Amino acid sequence: MAKRKSDQIEVVEVEQVTASSYSAPFWEKYPNLLLYVLGAIALAVAGWWMYKEMIVKPKQEEAVAAMWQAEQQFGRDSFQLALNDPGGGFDGFLALADKFSGTPAGNMAHYYAGICYLQSGDFDNAISQMNEFDEVGTVLPAVKYGVIGDCYSEKEDFEKAVDYYEKAADASDNDLMLIYYLKKLGMLQERLGNKEAALKAFERIRVDAANPQAGDWRDIEKYIYRLQGGPKE
Repeated sequence: MAKRKSDQIEVVEVEQVTASSYSAPFWEKYPNLLLYVLGAIALAVAGWWMYKEMIVKPKQEEAVAAMWQAEQQFGRDSFQLALNDPGGGFDGFLALADKFSGTPAGNMAHYYAGICYLQSGDFDNAISQMNEFDEVGTVLPAVKYGVIGDCYSEKEDFEKAVDYYEKAADASDNDLMLIYYLKKLGMLQERLGNKEAALKAFERIRVDAANPQAGDWRDIEKYIYRLQGGPKE
C-alpha cells in the first residue's frame, strides 16, 4: 500500500493481490531490484579486493620496512629511542602505530610501544598501548594480558593485576605461557596472603601443564609444600 498527497486530498493506491503475487518467484516479480542487489554485492566484493590488494598490502609492506630501525633499537633495549626517534630519519613505534593504522605492522607497533613503556616505567601508557593492540595467535594474547597485569602490579593495583594474570593464563594453549602466568598469579596471591588462591594456581600448573623439563614446573612442588605448612626458604 502506498500513499501520496495531491492538492491536499489524500489518495490511497492499493496494490491488487492475486494468486500470482504469492507464487511468482522473487526475481521475476522484482527483476530490477535483484539486479541492483547482485550488482551491489559484486561491487562490494571487488571494492574489498581492490582495497586489500592496492591499499592495505602495499601499506603493510611499507610499514614493515619502516619499522626496521625502531626494531633495531628495541633489540638494543633503547626503548625511548624505539618509541620516538630510532634515528636515520625513521619513525618510532608511536608514529608508526598511527601512520600505519589498520595494518598488521601498525598493530604490532602498539605492542612494541607497550613493551617500551613498560620497560621505561610508564605503566599507564603501557596499558593504553596494550589495549590498542589487537592480539593474534596463541601466544600474544597471553603476553598482552600479562603485560597489563605487570603494569597493574607495578602500580600496586593488585586486584587488577590478579585479574589480568588470570586472563593471561587462560588466553593461550601454550604450556610454557600457562606455567609462566599461573606461577606469577600464584606468587602474587601468596604475597597478598591468599593462600588458597595461590595453591589453586600452583595445583593447576601441576595438573594442567605437567612438563618435567620446565624449570618453573619443577619448582611447583616446593611452592605447594611451603603453602601447606612446610618451612619457608
